[in-house]
Amino acid sequence: MDQFVSTVETWLLIGGIGFLVIIFLSLAIRIIPEYQRLVVFRLGRCIGSRGPGLVLLIPFVDTANRVDLREQVREIPAQTSITKDNAPISIDFLWYYKVFDPVQSVLQVGNFELAAQGIATTTLRSVIGGIMLDGVLSEREQINNSLRARLDEVTERWGVKVTNVEIREIIPPRDVQDAMNRQLSAERNRRAVVTESTGTREAAINVAEGEKQSAILKAEGEKQAAILKAEGEKQAQLLRAEGYARALEKITEVARTLDVNTVTLQYFDTLKNMASNPSTKYIFPMEFTSLLSNFVKDRK
Repeated sequence: MDQFVSTVETWLLIGGIGFLVIIFLSLAIRIIPEYQRLVVFRLGRCIGSRGPGLVLLIPFVDTANRVDLREQVREIPAQTSITKDNAPISIDFLWYYKVFDPVQSVLQVGNFELAAQGIATTTLRSVIGGIMLDGVLSEREQINNSLRARLDEVTERWGVKVTNVEIREIIPPRDVQDAMNRQLSAERNRRAVVTESTGTREAAINVAEGEKQSAILKAEGEKQAAILKAEGEKQAQLLRAEGYARALEKITEVARTLDVNTVTLQYFDTLKNMASNPSTKYIFPMEFTSLLSNFVKDRK
């Protein structure tokens, strides 16, 4: 019986020791992802950052704070700011940051996100207060850069880098919105009138250009027609003159082959035709007697 009790006590002792070892290991071992670091404090003194991978801590001696090294984005709620020309506007924006020194982000500030949000709010009002309303509405990029630069100056000593600031929405006063709508409507009407007048002018220019080209083509056509007509008349006159010349040559050739008797007989035939006319008048040319004498001589 005593041996049984002794064995039970031994197993209980081993179990208790094992349990304590498990608790000790659970408190001592940390597995840190690649994007995180552990800032370790030993008896209240910072001994640096640990990780990534397997990190061993001394239970009840070491304490650790996890710090995320990934880029984070936070929203600054809508803030009412006064512009340089005393116009109240509501602005909300996003700011992006990344921890580059985990030790400083833990040692230098208690809650750097809350601190950065407060600085962002005051910085926004300071930046907007130095810009006119029209500038606020049209120079977002400049405002973003100013906010980022000023926030980065403050957060850099905390080991935090402000990578970007983006204004999401700017809401001007109601009267300003109405004035902007009227201005936009007037601008659209002006552009419509300008576009219409430009179209009318271009149409008139196109019509004038078309008429000009048509007149030029018509004049060119008439010119070519006149040239072709003149060329045709020239060729026709040359052909007629050539025909006349050839006819005269033929007549001359035929006349050379005729003798006096042939001409006299032709003359008599012409007189015969004249005599057949019912007219009572007879005309004898002066050359008739000479022709007749020549004809009689040739007959002899």
